[in-house]
Amino acid sequence: MMETKINLTEQNQQALIEIYHLTGKSQQELITSAIEDLIKNYQQKKRLDLMQQAKGIWKDREDIPNLEELRKEFNREWEK
Repeated sequence: MMETKINLTEQNQQALIEIYHLTGKSQQELITSAIEDLIKNYQQKKRLDLMQQAKGIWKDREDIPNLEELRKEFNREWEK
């Protein structure tokens, strides 16, 4: 693990002390956990944003077959 120096406001420092007393987790554990949550949330949002950008990219394409029709054909072959 890499050690990093951070600057906290007096309010943030006091809040961490209060959370420490409630949870028993050290300041390092609290900050590490908060950073992990931030990264996880960012990655999930980034993934959602990419999926939203990709949504409908094929809807107006005429050069690819209609997937619903292909499925119907495929299902008909299995029903025989």
